[in-house]
Amino acid sequence: MAETAMLARSLVRDYLPEEVQHYISYGFRCYVRRCFSRYISTEMTITIEEFEGFVHNEVFEAAKAYLATKISPSNKKIKVSKHEKEKNYNVTVERDEEVVDTFNGVHFRWVLRCRNVESKNQNSKLRSFELNFHKRFKGIALESYLPFIVKRATLMKQEKKKLKIFTLDKSWYSNTWTSVTLDHPSTFKTLAMDSDVKTSVMEDLDKFVKRSDYYKRVGKAWKRGYLLYGPPGTGKSSLIAAMANHLNFDIYDLELTAVRDNTELRKLLIATANRSILVVEDIDCSIKLNNRATDDDDDDEPVLEKSRNRKVTLSGLLNFIDGLWSSCGEERIIVFTTNYKEKLDPALLRPGRMDMHIHMTYCTPSTFKVLASNYLEIKEHHLFSKIEQGIEAIEVTPADVAEQLMRNDSVDKILEGLIEFLEVKKKIKNEHANAKKEEQQVETKETTTKKKDSVVKKKRKD
Repeated sequence: MAETAMLARSLVRDYLPEEVQHYISYGFRCYVRRCFSRYISTEMTITIEEFEGFVHNEVFEAAKAYLATKISPSNKKIKVSKHEKEKNYNVTVERDEEVVDTFNGVHFRWVLRCRNVESKNQNSKLRSFELNFHKRFKGIALESYLPFIVKRATLMKQEKKKLKIFTLDKSWYSNTWTSVTLDHPSTFKTLAMDSDVKTSVMEDLDKFVKRSDYYKRVGKAWKRGYLLYGPPGTGKSSLIAAMANHLNFDIYDLELTAVRDNTELRKLLIATANRSILVVEDIDCSIKLNNRATDDDDDDEPVLEKSRNRKVTLSGLLNFIDGLWSSCGEERIIVFTTNYKEKLDPALLRPGRMDMHIHMTYCTPSTFKVLASNYLEIKEHHLFSKIEQGIEAIEVTPADVAEQLMRNDSVDKILEGLIEFLEVKKKIKNEHANAKKEEQQVETKETTTKKKDSVVKKKRKD
């Protein structure tokens, strides 16, 4: 066997070209390496590609975000980027650069690979992560480490997320959501609202986002409904913005008058993302909701007219809130606003649909102090007592008070102007009350006169 091997080696050297010799040598080494790796090596590699078909691989995106926090001084190549409106730099791993991570005492080595793929029309690059570790830790890698990375990356993404507000983009055939960045500065700290109500709302929101397991255990969709009711200018929109900033949830502003029918309403619900707030403003006047008993169209109506006259019905809205379609998503908040709670159908107000009713009241002394702190940066003033007496005597909205506090004058002049404003409002209120009293007196006299006339006529007739 040794002599045969030596003869074969001499023949190869003497008669085969050098390129063929290198090819055979390379193939033999690769074969030996594969055999060694398969039967002797203790390493295991998991490949995580960027795309799974045409869909982004969630694990790849999670690993990309997570490994950005694990870059150490030993890494020689990293990639840095920054968008125009972003405050911080985005740091990612460069290809072929190894990043080492330790999880529960196990060492994991990550390498970003990139390869070119040629197609008929274009060349594209496919990226993938290679995760290397000892094969005996396969269970930890699949059952603990990768789920941990996905969860951690989700939290990181949520913390860095730029809030958006979505509205309907109308077209002749359908409606879709379109978004812009939400930069509303309202927070619970600056919100002009009764302190006790504000605290209860914050506690309710914090409890809601922590109760995923509870909702699954009781078999209910993970959602929460809020009804904000009160006169215009009491801060309903500011409260919604404060809720979004507190939870870091996007806002979907749904205009029911733009929705054609119940089918389109369901499609819009499915298109909303998790961890979002769906807002339906002025529910009492934004749409005329048909009674559930009359939801079905008249049977005698032509089919073409039925399709033209289809609208969102009360039963469709109720199914949208807490029916089967409401479970198509998690961690969602639905907010309805109205100026007149008494006009709403009782079916909308029950728990499970509107879980918390929040009365947005007129300005109170505590609300005024929050406004003064926000606009004038003062906590106390000798005119506060007089202003608080005026606020208690009349009904004035926080928006009216805020408008007075925005004047570009000294603090004393601004507060004196607010006192004059409150006195004028009180005077107008008294005038309206006196006018109404006089009208009632006139109506009473007219009623008495009519009764006397009717009695006289009856006596004459008798």
